Amino acid sequence: MAEKSLRIGTLKPARGATHPRKRRGLGTASGLGGTSGRGHKGQRARKSGNSPRWFEGGQMPIQRRLPKIGFTNIHRVPRQVVNVGNLTRFAAGDAVTRETLKAKRLVDRGDLPVKILAVGEVTVALTVSVDAVSAAAKAKIEAAGGTVTLPEAKTYRARHVKKTRG
Repeated sequence: MAEKSLRIGTLKPARGATHPRKRRGLGTASGLGGTSGRGHKGQRARKSGNSPRWFEGGQMPIQRRLPKIGFTNIHRVPRQVVNVGNLTRFAAGDAVTRETLKAKRLVDRGDLPVKILAVGEVTVALTVSVDAVSAAAKAKIEAAGGTVTLPEAKTYRARHVKKTRG
């Protein structure tokens, strides 16, 4: 007895998975004659009676009933957080930078600033050079014999001071 081979041209839906299309408005014997399954009268029975999904029949819509809450701070700087306890992956004397943290897979992205927080303990002396360090984390790193260097803070020109040319 030859087996049927399963090929792309022989694929078809499982038995009972598909249903015949409803043929509307073909007389009373079709089961959907007369009003074609739309009921009697009313907005939804008309030719162009479709309203948007969010329409609530004239009732005050939900997005207007609920109050506005919160806001998005457009000046927020997203930082990648690394705990001091995770720095145990580094050997004594190693440099901890954004690139080395990414290489050790402690941060995901190399283009976002990194901040070191004071959760955990550090036992080896490290040279930490990242974008931000909490005061407690700095104290722990320096207590272990390491050093912390931060980038210089940007100085902004006051709004009333004109730019210097050349």
